[in-house]
Amino acid sequence: MSAAPVAPAAAVAPAAPAAPAASAALFAPYALRSVTIPNRVWMAPMCQYSAEAFGPNAGVAHEWHFAHYAARAVGGTGLIIQEATAVSPEGRISPYDLGIWNDTQVEALRRITSFVKAQGAVAGIQLGHSGRKGSTDRTWKGGGVVGPEAHGWLPSAPSPLPFAEGDPVPHELTIDQIHEITGQFADAARRALDAGYEVVEIHGAHGYLIGEFLSPHSNKRTDAYGGSFENRTRFALEVVDAVRAVWPQELPLFFRISATDWLEEAGWTADETVRLAGLLLEHGVDLLDVSTGGLAPGVRIPVGPGYQVPFAARVKAETGLPVAAVGLITDPEQAEKILAGGEADAVLLGRELLRDPYWARRAAAELGGEVRQPSPYHRSW
Repeated sequence: MSAAPVAPAAAVAPAAPAAPAASAALFAPYALRSVTIPNRVWMAPMCQYSAEAFGPNAGVAHEWHFAHYAARAVGGTGLIIQEATAVSPEGRISPYDLGIWNDTQVEALRRITSFVKAQGAVAGIQLGHSGRKGSTDRTWKGGGVVGPEAHGWLPSAPSPLPFAEGDPVPHELTIDQIHEITGQFADAARRALDAGYEVVEIHGAHGYLIGEFLSPHSNKRTDAYGGSFENRTRFALEVVDAVRAVWPQELPLFFRISATDWLEEAGWTADETVRLAGLLLEHGVDLLDVSTGGLAPGVRIPVGPGYQVPFAARVKAETGLPVAAVGLITDPEQAEKILAGGEADAVLLGRELLRDPYWARRAAAELGGEVRQPSPYHRSW
């Protein structure tokens, strides 16, 4: 039995703020439906590849996951979106991914959400299916495809096209199997609610299953799920509808998208992202988490500070759908400028929060904002 989480103290302003707290957009609360997120510093979902790969505890969160997410909650992050959590065993990116396809997994996740919320943060979870990019090794071991001898499986996809040369040809999903996966997303959302999450994000980015359906580069189907924009977006919208039907109306639903495949031809485009964003808004999505790339290997991407922010800004300007920006956002002043300029409603930090779990607290000191601080840390106030 784990110890009860420590309740957070009230928000305390850091000493000698650089500017009046009211000027720091980064630390203004943000409300979506009934959920108020205490600030705009959000943690992007990042796979840890650290769960057990097989047996009764496959996909179950353990001490590493608890410590990882608890540290960011203690550090003042407003919203913590848990790494891509698979809706089925075959939906994992690697055999070591977290899952939410059974109740044993739910029980372990409750400990994380309880602690995160006790620190004043909001607990979110990303639900995903890896598609043709599944059954791979841990990234620090090269990330190559693994077979049954290493607890792997044959991945599935919209079309029998491997992600990279030399990868196995994925199984082409039948219509019935597509519908089954849609149901798995809905079941996962029900379990997420049971586990205590207040935000659900559907993973439609980075070349995983939903993104594979969206892009003409990976989707060569000739049925109702391929070809036209309407057909290629059909699966994404059906998943959104299935999740929204079981996810409480008072709780927000996010969708993560790769705004472009960065392919010169036959790829998903920024124009299509804007078009889909309008549809997602109509189908009950509350915020678009805007990333890019991941569909094809070896693509040249013009990486630089905030390089994906313009895609988020365009969606916000042209559709009115709230957006979160991600991608080499590392500096507090940079993040503040993005929000103050109306380019995004929040920023999602990935690698920077891996480097510094207390980034939000440091940013508050620099910008004159406020973050909640745990009572046992009162000596640091």
